[in-house]
Amino acid sequence: MYLTMGARELELGGEYLGTLREANSLMGDMPALRQRVAEDGYLLVRKLHDPEKIKAARRVVLENLDANGQIDRSYPVAAGYIAPNARGSFLGGAKAITHTAEFLSVVESPQLMQFMSDFLGAPALTFNYKWLRAVGNGDFTGAHYDIVYMGRGTHNLYTVWTPLGDVSFEKGPLAILHGSHHFERIKETYGQMDVDRDHVTGSFSNDPIEMIERYGGHWLTTEFEMGDALIFGMFTMHGSLNNTTHQYRLSCDTRYQRADEPADERWMGENPIAHYAWMQGETVPMEDARKRWGV
Repeated sequence: MYLTMGARELELGGEYLGTLREANSLMGDMPALRQRVAEDGYLLVRKLHDPEKIKAARRVVLENLDANGQIDRSYPVAAGYIAPNARGSFLGGAKAITHTAEFLSVVESPQLMQFMSDFLGAPALTFNYKWLRAVGNGDFTGAHYDIVYMGRGTHNLYTVWTPLGDVSFEKGPLAILHGSHHFERIKETYGQMDVDRDHVTGSFSNDPIEMIERYGGHWLTTEFEMGDALIFGMFTMHGSLNNTTHQYRLSCDTRYQRADEPADERWMGENPIAHYAWMQGETVPMEDARKRWGV
């Protein structure tokens, strides 16, 4: 089976693309889960969320897209088909959606907050800002570290990527570059960047094969079902496959850390300031920055 990532086709099970391994057998054993993250850079947890709560949050998102004319009404709204000429949407910071009871019951559920507290070894907090995406046909995400977008607080910070519905290979699931949390030269250069301070485009590369041939590792992905989640740290390189379907891939990224450690102020409070300078004015292309860093 060949899957598309950017402009490249990768064979699943081939030289460049494999399958994520599940962590459910380790659930309840926090030292083992921490060791797995140290080894792999991620945790794939099936049914971390209540699927019924995911369904309710998904409905809220789709109703919003439908109200904006982005849903093809030739199909049931719940199927999330993309309206003709509609594009994907980034809905991060859209509090009318991301701070509804339905959405918060997923990303701030007592069960998830307790899991993250146990994993972190102290009471956890989550950023007030929520990153919500409706990924359209042909869309994908280039390879990047999350630290370059939210590195002003503790680096002991974790992303929980939650698909709001089933995600087949064709819908463009997230992919992890296994081993990338050990790419020390990239961590020392690109990994020290702040997109608001340095005015550099955020993704390190849009070429998944170049990443492996230059630095090693192996891209890993899987198909997701409602309730599944992928957890990873700030220095785990990740991107996504292309959505080659005519349905939206709905997903959200939320961040969790110990409450007793400093948090990046851009994402906290009643009205987070979010990115205030990134992609504004003159921006340094990542290709130029990489040449300067020698990576």
